[in-house]
Amino acid sequence: MSKEEYLKSLSDCVFEMEDEKVVTVAEEYLREGHSALDGINLGLVDGMNRAGALYEQEEYFVTDLLLCSDAMYNGLDVLKPHLQSETAEGEEPIPAVIGVVQGDTHDIGKNLVKIMFETAGFTMYDLGRDVPIEAFVDKAQEVNARLICLSTLMTTTMIGMQRVVELLKERGLYGKIKVMIGGGPVSKNFCDKIGADAYTGSAMEAVRVAKMLLNGEPIPAS
Repeated sequence: MSKEEYLKSLSDCVFEMEDEKVVTVAEEYLREGHSALDGINLGLVDGMNRAGALYEQEEYFVTDLLLCSDAMYNGLDVLKPHLQSETAEGEEPIPAVIGVVQGDTHDIGKNLVKIMFETAGFTMYDLGRDVPIEAFVDKAQEVNARLICLSTLMTTTMIGMQRVVELLKERGLYGKIKVMIGGGPVSKNFCDKIGADAYTGSAMEAVRVAKMLLNGEPIPAS
């Protein structure tokens, strides 16, 4: 098969909940010498995005998404060890804290962002899901993080993102520690409203924006 055919097959495995077949396809894909990063972004993540679109159209249910994510994670287990870090020799990894805000247990998107950031040379301190607000700021202070990444898929928990920003202000850390937010119900308008530093809609975009943010470069309007 061509690389494009392999990518389509990886996407289909996730979309069609083929949690065993995806392992075989991912292994064959690597044996052919193809990029692990492309396999994740253009294969596995594409399949998850397709499933998410059907979920929004109410053709897939939560149970379907969970089965799709099982397939995606099986594929990730094969591809992730072959990712090449982009950290330049002699360059210190950038510490960042990531987690899903309190009240939400959906962590598929957060996990993808974490993988992309680690590949890009960040040291990620993953607090998991349903994380208390103070834990984000406490951990950021403990590890001297330059960035906090917040995720949620529930509108009812978006207020937690605002509380993290407010807590940074209370501790005199606002502006010193940047805040990036993402997730299904989150938007650029909400980001601006709460005073977060950046919003992104995808894992790959998050890495690009994070580097611009930390380098003091202006973030282009999305």
